[in-house]
Parts: sequence; C-alpha cells; structure tokens
Amino acid sequence: MTTSLEILDKLIGFDTVSARSNLPLIAYVEDFLTSRGFAVTRFTDPQQDKAGLFASIGPKGAGVLLSAHTDVVPVEGQTWTRDPFRLTVEGDRLYGRGTTDMKGFLAAMLTCADKAAKRPLREPLKLAISYDEEIGCVGIARMIDALEPAIGLPRACIVGEPTSMQVAVGHKGKRAIRATCHGEAGHSALAPRFTNALHLAADLVCGLRALQDDLATNGARDDSYAIPYSTVHVGKLSGGTALNIVPDRADVLFEFRHLAADAPDTLMARIQTLADGIAQTHGATLSLEQVTAYPGLDTPPDAEVTRLVQRLARCQTLTKVAFGTEAGFFDALGIPTVVCGPGDMEAQGHKPDEYLQKSQLDACDSMLDQVLDELC
Repeated sequence: MTTSLEILDKLIGFDTVSARSNLPLIAYVEDFLTSRGFAVTRFTDPQQDKAGLFASIGPKGAGVLLSAHTDVVPVEGQTWTRDPFRLTVEGDRLYGRGTTDMKGFLAAMLTCADKAAKRPLREPLKLAISYDEEIGCVGIARMIDALEPAIGLPRACIVGEPTSMQVAVGHKGKRAIRATCHGEAGHSALAPRFTNALHLAADLVCGLRALQDDLATNGARDDSYAIPYSTVHVGKLSGGTALNIVPDRADVLFEFRHLAADAPDTLMARIQTLADGIAQTHGATLSLEQVTAYPGLDTPPDAEVTRLVQRLARCQTLTKVAFGTEAGFFDALGIPTVVCGPGDMEAQGHKPDEYLQKSQLDACDSMLDQVLDELC
C-alpha cells in the first residue's frame, strides 16, 4: 500500500510555484490515477503550461468530491534552513514548500484513491485537482464549467485547505482590482499646470481607507471571523519616472474581501463612484480593472454536509477561515461544500521552513478512510 508520506515526498519534489509549469506533477498524478482505474479528464490551461484534473472511480452517481490545488507560493526572499523542494522529516514535522498549503491533503487524496481502487464502492469517489490557486483561484475558475460534464456533480465536497482538521463552513470572497490613473507629463517646475497621476492615486487610496473605516463601523458583521467585517487593502502603488517630471500615469493594486452579507457588486459600485468623483475633480481619467475574483463560502452550520464531515473528521468544532479557497466555486454550482484539511495556515502556511505535523497528516488519512467507508 502506498502511504501519504511516500506520496508527499514525491509531490514536494515538484517545483510548482505558480509562476512555473505544473505539468510534470500533473503527469505523475494522472498516471497514478489511471493505473488504478480512475476515469481522468485533463483540463489544459489556454497558455498550455498548466493543467488540472477531474477524476472519478466507482459506479455512476453523486458521491463525494475531494479538492486540492497543486501550486505553491514562492520561496524567493525567504530564509530556508532546509531544501524547500525536498521533504525533510524531523520528528513529527514534515518540512517542505507546500506541505501545509496544500500538498499534504493532495497526498492524502491520492492515498485515498489508491485504497478506493481496492474497495467495493457503492458511490463514486471524485477528485478535483487544480492549478494557480495561489494567484487568485485562476485555475478552478477556468475549470469549473467542465466539472459536471466530466465527472458529474457530487452530493458533498471537501476542500482540503489547512484548517487543523477542523470543519470550516465559511470564508470571505475577494476581488482584486487595478486602478490606472492618467495625468499629464510636464516639467516639475511647472507642476501646478499639469495633472499629477500620483495625486489621483493618493486620493483613491484615501478614499479606500475611508471606505474601510465605514465598513468597520457600519458594515455587516460576522463575529466568526478574526476580522468580523469586510476589508479593503491597498497592496501596491507605482508611478512616475523622475523627480523633475510630473507623472502622467500611476497604478494602484488593491483588493476587498467581503462577507456574505456584503454584496461584492455593491462594494464595487461604491468604489466606481469614488473613482469617478476623483477623475471628475481632477479633469482626468481613472479606470478600474478587475484582476481576479473568487466567491466566498457560507455553508450553514446545520447543513447535511457540515454534519457529514464533522462525523467523518470526528470533530465537532466549526470555524470560518480568514484566507480564501476554491470552495465558493463548488458551492456556486449547488454542491454542498466545506473546508477541512491538515495543517495550520496561520502558523505554517507561506512561511520559510513550512512544515506539516505528521499527526495532522495521519488525522487526514483517518478522515478520508471514513469517506471511503461512507462510499462503500
């Protein structure tokens, strides 16, 4: 029998940072699954350098879907004391980039697949394996429409992002936006005669901060989250070429993460009104472009899928997570979905010397054994 630790060792060896191809890993996983009798559908990204998989084994029917992404965040700029793309086992800790986020769950998925090939399934086991999650759930957004024709819709979905094996029923949705501010170039000695694009950008940043304050004070609240209101964050501002030239362009990259009770289109409309007002004041142009977006998740605590995964994971604790996942895409198809997987995102995810506790991987294996028992 293939173990999750052995598979994780193999998966960590694939450098699947989002900026690079994941095709070698996908080829390994596809061969692993097809050799065990899975029906596998490959979804190739339009750029041809990435791919995802939908797979199923067992009789026709709804069944249960397990979901993981293959990409990891970069290691550049971080100080690692171990090779990030080689699994290092030290006591209960399994070190390597992606052990927690989220190749640990993918390894457990494949172990479950190996076992499923030997079990008398009465319902199908289904797998979704995506790419480019770390840059805004780009891969699953392109794949999701192919899910139903490829393997059919399941009755339940478990997205295995790290929750310390607690059952997470919610996370905020997100939109990332680029604002482009157009001004007029000119000599800085005559600066008041020209429209400074950085001044537009600064006004926009101030307006976004005011929007954040309003959301914190007057917006919807959900105390299940560490930050109980929708948030607005400016991550990058750039513009100008030299001190003695009035900048004719500035770019602002920002995001908002919204509660289920705050409609994203409404928030976007408020930001558009803000941008239009700034542009009118300066007699200039300020355009907004959505870069990426993903929906939030808000599964009822008493939903059947919630109770099911609580039973399978032997965990009565419910939580909501601060980070985004692909779960909202499955939920939007009408698939009852929760998030439950090994590892602690806050403590280990995206950090140098990322690690996963072996006890967490073992607990995940146990949960997926229960999934198989449910399907049999």
